[in-house]
Amino acid sequence: MGRRPRRDLLAGLTVAIVALPLALGFGISSGLGAEAGLATAVVAGALAAVFGGSALQVSGPTGAMTVVLVPIMHAHGASGVLTVGVLAGLLLVGLALARAGRYMALVPAPVVEGFTLGIACVIGLQQVPAALGVPTPEGDKVLAVAWQAVLAFAARPDWIALTMAVTVAAVMLAGGRLRPGVPFSLLAVAAATVVAELAGLPVTRIDALPSGLPAPSLSFLDVSALGSLIAPAVAVAALAALESLLSAAVADGMSVSHRHDPDRELFGQGLANLVAPLFGGVPATGAIARTAVNVRSGASSRLAALAHAAILGVIVFTAADLVARIPLAALAGVLLATAVRMVEVGSVAAMLRSTRADALVLALTAIATLALDLVAAVIIGLVVAGALALRAIARDVRLDAMPLHPDLPGDHDAEEHALLAEHIVAYRLDGPLFFAAAHRFLLELSEVADVSVVVLRMSRVTTVDASGALVLGDAISRLERRGITVYVSGIRDGHHRPLRALGVISRLDEAGQVFATTPAAIAAARHRLCLDGVLPAVRADG
Repeated sequence: MGRRPRRDLLAGLTVAIVALPLALGFGISSGLGAEAGLATAVVAGALAAVFGGSALQVSGPTGAMTVVLVPIMHAHGASGVLTVGVLAGLLLVGLALARAGRYMALVPAPVVEGFTLGIACVIGLQQVPAALGVPTPEGDKVLAVAWQAVLAFAARPDWIALTMAVTVAAVMLAGGRLRPGVPFSLLAVAAATVVAELAGLPVTRIDALPSGLPAPSLSFLDVSALGSLIAPAVAVAALAALESLLSAAVADGMSVSHRHDPDRELFGQGLANLVAPLFGGVPATGAIARTAVNVRSGASSRLAALAHAAILGVIVFTAADLVARIPLAALAGVLLATAVRMVEVGSVAAMLRSTRADALVLALTAIATLALDLVAAVIIGLVVAGALALRAIARDVRLDAMPLHPDLPGDHDAEEHALLAEHIVAYRLDGPLFFAAAHRFLLELSEVADVSVVVLRMSRVTTVDASGALVLGDAISRLERRGITVYVSGIRDGHHRPLRALGVISRLDEAGQVFATTPAAIAAARHRLCLDGVLPAVRADG
């Protein structure tokens, strides 16, 4: 299963040690409990490792997915979350069969950075109640819930829980900076648990865990509720696809020669999300932090991720009583440190300094993630990034007046050049002629005056859409109504179809005013001026 099974097994053990407190914490944060997080890490982690498209990816419950699941849990309960997982799995399999994985490359970097920054803020805010030692207030808006928790703490402070959470987070952050290879998250949680037990500290614990996975069941499925769960399922599937493919891309970048198959990765994640809810697990995705640990630990095959799931399974069956004694404040500290680590400060700062457009997209995506939901945030980020990109492209479209003499065949004296220049103007169109640039093109071309012939050189037009073609036809009609003859040259092969379909050049083609080259168009314009008596016939013949 791999050329270096020993290194893969050691990498799997390392990832399992890192993943254990995260699986517990994210399971609790989702509202389904620590056992749901463990079931997800074991079942989804194993299936995604075997059937996914990345040999280095580690899957399981993640903070980003938890953010989406909290409002679903609030509105539909545990059965709604499990049903959404099954529906999301079906959607992911459908995306894989539709070969949609390739389109992930179209997500701009500022959207990804803003998305990550927003998720980190949400995860941090979700931990405020547990870190302060107060019951989690009702509600699905993290800002409001965190504020209510702060007010509850102010009314009755619990300094033990706060101290424990801050200490665990500080140990993880400081230790991870000094000795990245040491699993400080597990060490800090173990130390906090031992201290709480020996000192008899009054802190809230995870409480009883089942000593094993439940038998697979579809008893949670409520067919009558499927209609109301479609929209949440789409959100979960979109997030699972986005985060999993981003994580797989990160793994590719950290390895020397590994490349993931995006469509197979979507299939593996779909299968994992279909099956995990049958065992009480929450929807899963590829986990960037655990995948990075896997690669840094020397993993070279799927055996590492599979070993991670198997080790967590052993823990579920053999150490459930010990895990149940872990204080929630300690897990809150782990997740607070995880949220801090998610933010690459240097990368965010560089992107904010890059361009105003990048800074705007990043900020809007982060704010939308915090205030709305993750899928809406990505959509907003993509729409704004797309609009700004179109504006930038539209600004690059140029309509430049070109000198005639390089294109004139034969020898001509200065007097004829001057005479021709008084009656013929040649314009070269550069760039895409599409809806975002069409209006400005029409305004510029409509300002042409005091000439007899306009030659439109289109050899450098890169794209023509329906809007651009219609505006071109409108501009030509306006010029002709003013008595100006229009010749067109250099239309690329791929651009004839939209121009002819919309009737833009059919009439000009029939009248012999469309040419393959600019010199031929200018020669025809000279001949037209000769017929009109503007140029002497002898000079027109060269």
